[in-house]
Amino acid sequence: MLVDDFPEYSGQAMGAPEGVWMHLQVDDADRWYARAVEAGAEPAMPVSDMFWGDRYGQLRDPFGHLWSIGSSVEKGESE
Repeated sequence: MLVDDFPEYSGQAMGAPEGVWMHLQVDDADRWYARAVEAGAEPAMPVSDMFWGDRYGQLRDPFGHLWSIGSSVEKGESE
């Protein structure tokens, strides 16, 4: 679960996140990446074919969190 900061609960604002990186393994990395950019995420690394067999890219959300998005590429699909 991810939530916004609730200073009224803790009595103080939380600091900026450091080192928070989340990964989503999805059915279509290109589609989900585009959807995230449309919703306000900042591209950090464009989606491309990776040596380990995924389409993979990275984004930073408006709160500063880094997200990676990947989808498996079917063998023969990029050949």
